[in-house]
Amino acid sequence: MFEVLAFVYENYWGGDGCPELPVLQRRLNAVGFDSLEVVEALLWLEELKNAARGLLRPIAGPAVPGPVQSADSLAGWHASAQAMRVLTGPEQDRLGVAGWGFVAFLVSVGALPDDRLELVMERAMAAPDQTISMEDLKLIVLMVYWSLGEQPDALVLDELCDNRVLRLAN
Repeated sequence: MFEVLAFVYENYWGGDGCPELPVLQRRLNAVGFDSLEVVEALLWLEELKNAARGLLRPIAGPAVPGPVQSADSLAGWHASAQAMRVLTGPEQDRLGVAGWGFVAFLVSVGALPDDRLELVMERAMAAPDQTISMEDLKLIVLMVYWSLGEQPDALVLDELCDNRVLRLAN
């Protein structure tokens, strides 16, 4: 599935040039991807698109007086600086220590605000693998940016696209 997602990310940068799912499915099958992997990846992408819809609103906006009426009115809400994200047991198993450390790093440098963090965690939990590799986790983060039509900061993008296994020490 992750190979299909990487192909979609590389070939349809920005998301707006990405064709509808039936057309995309035919293209991916024509390229030679396994049809089961294509279907799995397209379902994952559709769920990402649905989950990302609520995040496409501006982060900051005027305060609305009165009681909260719906989840939509929470679009501008953010956790306080003292809030802490605690991983559940299944999340710990899925990300592993290195994965959570990487996500914590992205949060600490401001590259992954609270709402995007939750979207990354939701998509990581929706992945079929029991444990997610660092490369797959980086791809999930890139796909979250992609689905929102956003581009990470250049240094963050470099970190997300860096393969430390192939890096030579100076």
